[in-house]
Amino acid sequence: MAGFLQRFIALENVVHRLLIRHSISALRISVGAIFLGFGVLKYFPGVSPAEMLATDTTKVLFLGLIPASAAIYLVATMECFIGVCFLIGSGALMRVAIWVLAAQFVGILSPLLIEPGTLFSGPHHAPTLEGQYVLKDIILVAAGMVIAAGTFRGGKLVRDEPRAHSAFDPELVNAERKHEVVLVSGAA
Repeated sequence: MAGFLQRFIALENVVHRLLIRHSISALRISVGAIFLGFGVLKYFPGVSPAEMLATDTTKVLFLGLIPASAAIYLVATMECFIGVCFLIGSGALMRVAIWVLAAQFVGILSPLLIEPGTLFSGPHHAPTLEGQYVLKDIILVAAGMVIAAGTFRGGKLVRDEPRAHSAFDPELVNAERKHEVVLVSGAA
């Protein structure tokens, strides 16, 4: 049994090293593809499922100063820019794209405050299709935060090498639990 656990831990370590090396890039590329895809849809009237939500939101955010037809193109251009920059992944463009994404997040999440009745008008206040669209955008916000952390100032994931003892060693697990209790109680 100990041999199996050692092989499992060795496999787990290989997988973890691969995740450390490639996960932020994979996240960046997938988020870039999502932004580019949804951004392109907004250039074609009546195609994007979020077109009305985007125009209503920009109308409120810009105090009606930007016409709806121009606002949707602004949103589409921002999303396409973010998407292309994320797909390319180059340094200076990525930094600009992260800042554009931060501005975009205001627009992405503001319908939660501006139009909650539209977003949650299903049976028993269940989210509508637009509400589900905005709720899934919360994941994009979190993904953007991770990408930003990995982009600015050379941020990266680092691997904390495992200790010599197995994570499956009951004595080590109990010792760590005792240590955690001491740390938690010492912080109070």
